[in-house]
Amino acid sequence: MAPALAGEALAAKPPVSAEAMAEYRQLLEAYNTAHDSYVAAVGAYWSSIADRRRLRFAKRAAGQPIALEDYVLTQPPAYLGPPKPVDPTAAKEQAPSAPTATVPVVADFLNAARQEFNFTPRKPENDIDFKRAYAQAAAAAGLTKDQVVRIYSFEATGNGTYDLQAGLEYNTPGAQAITTALGYNQLLATNSVELMAERGDQFVASLQAKTKQLPDDQRSRLERTIAVVEAMIAFSRSVPDDWSQHQVLADTPKGLAIHAMNLDLDVGPLLQVQNLVESVTYARRKGRGGDLTAAELEMLNLTGDGNGFDMIEIPQEWRNQIPTANFFQRSGYNDNSIVRRNNVVATLLAATDAAMDEESKKPGAKDLAAVFPDRAK
Repeated sequence: MAPALAGEALAAKPPVSAEAMAEYRQLLEAYNTAHDSYVAAVGAYWSSIADRRRLRFAKRAAGQPIALEDYVLTQPPAYLGPPKPVDPTAAKEQAPSAPTATVPVVADFLNAARQEFNFTPRKPENDIDFKRAYAQAAAAAGLTKDQVVRIYSFEATGNGTYDLQAGLEYNTPGAQAITTALGYNQLLATNSVELMAERGDQFVASLQAKTKQLPDDQRSRLERTIAVVEAMIAFSRSVPDDWSQHQVLADTPKGLAIHAMNLDLDVGPLLQVQNLVESVTYARRKGRGGDLTAAELEMLNLTGDGNGFDMIEIPQEWRNQIPTANFFQRSGYNDNSIVRRNNVVATLLAATDAAMDEESKKPGAKDLAAVFPDRAK
């Protein structure tokens, strides 16, 4: 009976006058004209971004100098037209909200590891133990204290624990995970699968070397971990070595289980460190000498190595002129409020440095700095 009554109530709505409908159609036509023009302009803008990016990459590959005009120097178009008018004949019932996708969380990663590989990551007794293992791995890989501490501060709030997940940085009621980004460097599940595919043998060699320094009971445990890592490597290599292919694997239970390795005291630091080492190695391979600043390294971490290197190679005198949109895909740019707010290269780098300065003052960052080996910078 209730649905019928609701329908009768809607049917009894007073008719809309001809004048009101004429005004609505006029407003709708103006909106459609403005919005269609905006959509066309946005499409052309991002096509131009992609075209100029391909041009720069080709010129660098050929050893040719990059010119200022090789970048798009305008900001993405903003919609400045009238708002979409409300149809006066439409029912005023509120449409049901679209279902939101559920992002897997730490409990899901751990459950996947148990279900798929019969494995439970070795948790640290406290976060400082993980920081110590992470700092030792980072120093051994050639990363500097400044790079490691400041990137941790930026990515993990300066107080984040080893199992920190994006969206859950603060103990806020109703907070939800927004991506699978996990740990001190906020690796995505796809990062974990890709690193396991590309650097898994290196991880195994490091773990095998570690077994030689352990007593029998601990050696047996680590050998079991190595066997699981080898099984994960085989799975991660079951597809071509391509980001999109690894992304598909990352969305499977076995992919989530691989991501759980970030939580293991033996394997997690290796994964987290290698993610940064890949960017440093990329920059060196492209001819960047010396150490990257933490903010520059974060650009490679944030946008991907190719786009990040493209950004940090810009001469200082151009950085106030070149929009950050040049170094992002359209969706990534629209989803990142920090990048949109700091919309030229100079301000984005300055904002990143400022955030690192502030977050580095927090206890977690100070703890990480304190356990970093003295021999490292």
